[in-house]
Amino acid sequence: MVNLEWYRTFKAVYQTGSLTAASKALFISQPNVSQHISALEAYIGQQLFERKPKLIPTDHGKLFYTQLIAPLEKLEHLEATFTALCNNRQLPAIRLGTVKEIFHSVLLKKLPALPADMITTFGLTKDLLAKLGNGELDFVIATQRTDRKDIFFEPVLTESFVIAAHPAADCKKFRALLKKNDLEKAEEWLLQQTWYAYSTDLAIIRRFWLTNFNKRPTIKPRYVIPDMNTILQSISNSEGFTVAADYLVKDLQKEGKLQVIWKGAVPTTNVIYLAYDKTKTTSKQVEVVKSLLA
Repeated sequence: MVNLEWYRTFKAVYQTGSLTAASKALFISQPNVSQHISALEAYIGQQLFERKPKLIPTDHGKLFYTQLIAPLEKLEHLEATFTALCNNRQLPAIRLGTVKEIFHSVLLKKLPALPADMITTFGLTKDLLAKLGNGELDFVIATQRTDRKDIFFEPVLTESFVIAAHPAADCKKFRALLKKNDLEKAEEWLLQQTWYAYSTDLAIIRRFWLTNFNKRPTIKPRYVIPDMNTILQSISNSEGFTVAADYLVKDLQKEGKLQVIWKGAVPTTNVIYLAYDKTKTTSKQVEVVKSLLA
């Protein structure tokens, strides 16, 4: 592949008609200018200049110049514009990893006012934390913490889990059982319903069950969908139950598309952390990301 500097040199020599003048314009030595022109001619296979007291472009040189000048000047303009943009930029650049649900429900509405450039990666917390440790991300909004000593976990949110259902679901019997504090029969009623789960291990449902029934759920979900927003949308359009974070449910509940049938006898909560390496992030970056979660 041809060296782009040869093209710059050719343009300078063509426009000045002199190796000396071209070297001054390009801030390189005259021997380098001569070497660039010779290399370009060898690459093209045609002589571009007649070597006289003043360099005169050959017919091939004139034709080559007319073909080269427009794209070369466009490239130089792009280079100058991009360099100026980078040099004048005051916004921090942030590589953020998060689960989709938190991004859509908590972060998305605040993005227009974000004083930063941001590259977002979706995934499971464990995978995102691995990328953080490898230097592929600057921050992770984590639904759990690890014991890695190189990563700082700062609590930023607390989510509470609720059982959500289609707004037309008849839950009178369930509520009556709760009123009687008959949790055994209330659980039996729940187990008879159609369930949606985020994962086959029932991680979120299992946590809610252990907190409120002191046992693991024997639920066999009919639908397993690894996106809680999709699950909630599905339930809003058909029958079904799931356990979800309250902040994911509240807007659909206000719109009458979901109902919260139980928050639990004991609140089931989870802390959300902002994870980052203090040695690789600036205070400005931390401040910007935390503003999304405020």
